[in-house]
Amino acid sequence: MLESKPGLMQAVRDRFAQVDACPVQGPRIFFENAGGALTLKSVVETSARYAAVPDNQGRVNPGSLELNQTIARAKADMMAFFNAPNGQVFVGESGSELLFRLISTVIIETPDGDVVGSSLEHPASRSAAQRWAKIAGKPYINVPHDAEQGSVAAEAYASKVTAATQVATILHTSPVSGMGVDVAAVAKAIRAIAPNCFIVVDGIQHAAHGQIDIASYDVDAYVISPYKMFSRHGYGMAWISDRFSKLPHNCLIGGPEDNWEMGTRDTGAYATLSDVVDYMDWLGSHFTESSDRKDRFRAAGQAIHAHEKSLTDAMLFGQNNLKGLADMDGVTIVGGANNPLREGLVSFTLKGWPTADLVEALNAQGIRTHTRKADHYSANILTPLGLEDCVRVSLCHYNSREEIARFLSVMQGLIDG
Repeated sequence: MLESKPGLMQAVRDRFAQVDACPVQGPRIFFENAGGALTLKSVVETSARYAAVPDNQGRVNPGSLELNQTIARAKADMMAFFNAPNGQVFVGESGSELLFRLISTVIIETPDGDVVGSSLEHPASRSAAQRWAKIAGKPYINVPHDAEQGSVAAEAYASKVTAATQVATILHTSPVSGMGVDVAAVAKAIRAIAPNCFIVVDGIQHAAHGQIDIASYDVDAYVISPYKMFSRHGYGMAWISDRFSKLPHNCLIGGPEDNWEMGTRDTGAYATLSDVVDYMDWLGSHFTESSDRKDRFRAAGQAIHAHEKSLTDAMLFGQNNLKGLADMDGVTIVGGANNPLREGLVSFTLKGWPTADLVEALNAQGIRTHTRKADHYSANILTPLGLEDCVRVSLCHYNSREEIARFLSVMQGLIDG
């Protein structure tokens, strides 16, 4: 846990912009990380520096060559951070755009067969799979998730995958229930039945909450949105395997066949990925003496997971003399209070309080949360539970136990009236 290391919690918070105050609202606690994490100060500085560069990539001049080197370093950094054994990484418009592009390509460019996905998924992957399966004339097979647990197990996939399954999609962590999925176990179950199936993973919500270890997953594509992992808005990032790279795809005729980027990308976006990797390297160095970056990345991921679990446990079960949400009258926890799959997020309802009113009341007390409605983003999770909406409280490792205590105190005050 970060707070077990003297001074580390403050050092972590000092590296993030607007960690305890909004320039518009003023002082506030930021519990809306699933909507976009806080941004590293180094990312802000890097973005400004590269925004001033007029040079284009691929030219024969010192400025352009530096841009090429920046991109090459960022790609190497991300391959190392992801522990990706092969393939390539590249950026696109957004995580959602990349999921649509990858899923449409793999559905169109694979033989006849079916497409499998889970009802747990965010619409970025689920909509893409359903739309392009229909266009390609391939059956889309739904894997029902466990509504009460807020996740989906390998056995559920195994019951729906067939030898004819060509494409499967997996959500690594739900941004509504907050529960993770054992990607490696799901992929193993899929390959036991359809060994050549292309597997695409939506890692957008998971990325900020622990280690990514592509070598252990046996998948073909993994997508993140860097603004949810301490970088900034305006781009997404994907890793694809070697065999995925070789699929026919949209690219310029006569250009490099393995190029998956569309047009000239922002070098500053790539540079900020290196900032994130450098930060994770720095954080991990406080939990291992190893000189191997992979060990430090692993240590950082483990420390983040442990710290966030301590925060969500405190939020659910209380700390000091404060009741946790699980013991507050009228509170219902999405996914249940005792759920080992939870990753830095608690969604709940409070009897007698319209969710939007509760979110507004918390915000008036300087606590930023979010309303999740049973709409096209969240109905797949909320409707089976009979919920029209819920309050989402989403954390990251820079949040503190003091912030949890403030939240619990305010919640109890609202309940007591």
